[in-house]
Amino acid sequence: MHDVIVIGGGPAGASAAVTAARAGLRTALVDKARFPRDKLCGGGFTGRSLSSFQQIFDAPRPDAPMLCRTEMAFYAFGQHLGTFQDCPPLYLAMRRSLDAELCARAIAAGAEDFTGRAMQSLTPDGAVTLVDGTSLKAPVVIGADGVNSPTARSLFGTAFNRRDIGFALEVECQTSPCTLPIRIDFGAADWGYGWAFPKPHGVTVGVGGLLRRNPDLKALLDGYLATTGIESHSSVKGQFLPFGHARKQPGKGRVLLAGDAAGLVDPITGEGIAYAMKSGQMAALASIQALANGTPETALTQYRQDLRTITKAIGQARFLRQLMFRPIFRRVFINSFARSTHLRHEYLRLLAGETEYSGLSRSISRRLPRYFWRTIANTR
Repeated sequence: MHDVIVIGGGPAGASAAVTAARAGLRTALVDKARFPRDKLCGGGFTGRSLSSFQQIFDAPRPDAPMLCRTEMAFYAFGQHLGTFQDCPPLYLAMRRSLDAELCARAIAAGAEDFTGRAMQSLTPDGAVTLVDGTSLKAPVVIGADGVNSPTARSLFGTAFNRRDIGFALEVECQTSPCTLPIRIDFGAADWGYGWAFPKPHGVTVGVGGLLRRNPDLKALLDGYLATTGIESHSSVKGQFLPFGHARKQPGKGRVLLAGDAAGLVDPITGEGIAYAMKSGQMAALASIQALANGTPETALTQYRQDLRTITKAIGQARFLRQLMFRPIFRRVFINSFARSTHLRHEYLRLLAGETEYSGLSRSISRRLPRYFWRTIANTR
């Protein structure tokens, strides 16, 4: 018998487990894999991610190999918007080493290690059976088991809505990362983006976008590699991406969903690590409070309330994505980003975790009336 069972040992699950264990709860940490394990991800560890890590794990930074970059090159729909120096630091890591570090911290904090054993079944009352026959029971379960979440499937019958889901392809290139800036290409995929992230041992290159709008992502990835001039001889990896459609119900009954399992991914940049860690912490704190009150059934209600800061930011980003990717608005975004020092500064502050999407949305929205008047004038 445990107080909390956490399904998934990545950033969301490790954050939930370390928070619960440090509060004195008997915590089980379950994952189908043993760590370290590979994970498709650009591996960008932003200022927002670093801030969440420091608050949750009480350490200055993860003890995993990371490359720090302060130079970023931005492109949009094939147009170079500029390469900018002295940007807020962005750290880049391989998820294999980063996730292993976070999971190890959770176990060191007192979470009981059930990694390497997948969940076979879950009942609404918190009974979890593992594939090896082990039975676990807790009044609260936190599902942090990724975009293909078995926990979400057990609750809702499906892990995600295929109409809203994104998909990403990625390759690891052995090119020397020493002189490469971070590169982000908005529009490299339809309603999506491309990225080239230097890492300690190479460069990660990928493209991702809404699945229904990109029937041939492999061709887009090949074209993007040709555009960047980066050669790859490694195999292509693919993964679904919960692209900015946060679940309206982040759980059911006594089961809470966090991170990718709850659809908590930035719909513009695809960043999910910061939201994963923060939502994992929120789920654990709501569980701690509910158990202290003797009412574990109230954990989900409290969690939904706390999660509004994240879901509001995702909603604002979805609004901004409309301005970026709809053809009628596209030109104003490109021109504004290329010409406006203030707009670029706001975006970089967003990556650094110093501001939220509301400021960026206002900066672009103020330019829309001027754009429409110019459009009308040019069509007369």
